Amino acid sequence: MGEKIVADFDTIIDRDGTSNVKYGVRKAVFGTEDVTPLWVADMDFAAPSAVTNALVERARHPIYGYTHYPDSLFTAMQDWFVKRHNWSIDKKTILICPGVVPSMHAVIDALSEEGDGIIVQPPIYPPFFSAVTDTGRKIIENPLKLDGNEYHIDLEHLEQCAASGAKILLLCSPHNPVGRVWQQHELEAVLDIARRHQLIIISDEIHADLIYPNYQHIPLATLADDVTIITAVSPSKTFNIPGLGLSSLVINDRQQWKAIKQVFDRLHINAINPFSITAFEAAYREGEPWLDELMSYLDETYRQVVMMFEEQTSKIKVIKSQGTYLLWLDCRALNLTDDQLKDFFVKQARVGLNPGISFGAVGSGFMRMNIAAPRHIILDACQSIIRAL
Repeated sequence: MGEKIVADFDTIIDRDGTSNVKYGVRKAVFGTEDVTPLWVADMDFAAPSAVTNALVERARHPIYGYTHYPDSLFTAMQDWFVKRHNWSIDKKTILICPGVVPSMHAVIDALSEEGDGIIVQPPIYPPFFSAVTDTGRKIIENPLKLDGNEYHIDLEHLEQCAASGAKILLLCSPHNPVGRVWQQHELEAVLDIARRHQLIIISDEIHADLIYPNYQHIPLATLADDVTIITAVSPSKTFNIPGLGLSSLVINDRQQWKAIKQVFDRLHINAINPFSITAFEAAYREGEPWLDELMSYLDETYRQVVMMFEEQTSKIKVIKSQGTYLLWLDCRALNLTDDQLKDFFVKQARVGLNPGISFGAVGSGFMRMNIAAPRHIILDACQSIIRAL
């Protein structure tokens, strides 16, 4: 075995002057800059050195002209998914796209008609709702069920939603914000429903690599070839390069691949950027040791956060997380309205989180916390919350 690569996740990196959203728009979002920002889903960690080195090397070449997708880009992605997820992806099924959210809009536009019903499973990442409404489709909610300290898919209700004439299911796997890594039997049950009702599934698997020990992400497309599955993946969350805006769709049906590509072509939208391509490839080729250390670090942070809340307060409960660096906090015992809850965290705890209500009505009384920052920052923020209580 080679020497372990040590990544420094404890050092605070000053992000001033980088036009970043997480810190730069605090005042607009929270009304003050005097909050520890634990909201936007990017990390306060340096990207893998392999990515930075590759970007610096590319920047040294002084021509930043029109760019194409090299074969090596596809190969890097294919090799990654075979090794990490036992998923062999045919190059012809890959469509490189400018981010997962635009991709979701494009798929809905290409494969459904205005007025069609689209199933979402709240609490869910807000763009899932807007992807439906912005394209003139109809939201059909299939809320997740909270059983004790863990969320589950309400399969009986999902069947009813599908039977009502829904065209598409937007699946989030792993699920943002509740941190569920769906197990095989759950995914197979969803596929059975899709078969019975000719349901198209758009599976957002952008957090597929951010899995805690003892859990395993299963790409939905590996479980069926008789269901229409469009899978969205990206190295952006995995390696903290979301600002570079590159993702990909895996689309097994060639006609659907062409229809989705036509949506981007019609709008003259593409993701061909020399730096995005460089980072995408370097991350998948050389980022694995960094990722392994990242997940070990995040797992320890998660454990300490859970222990802190369990030992020091009964008013806030951390929902069990199996993946992502996002924690779902159950604050319903505080008996506050959602506006009061936001004010409590901002004005008293001085911590900026995402209000649960923004993830759908069933998120009322919850908050989402991003723990991808130096551990002492996260623990200090948790202590501020507990003191404020």
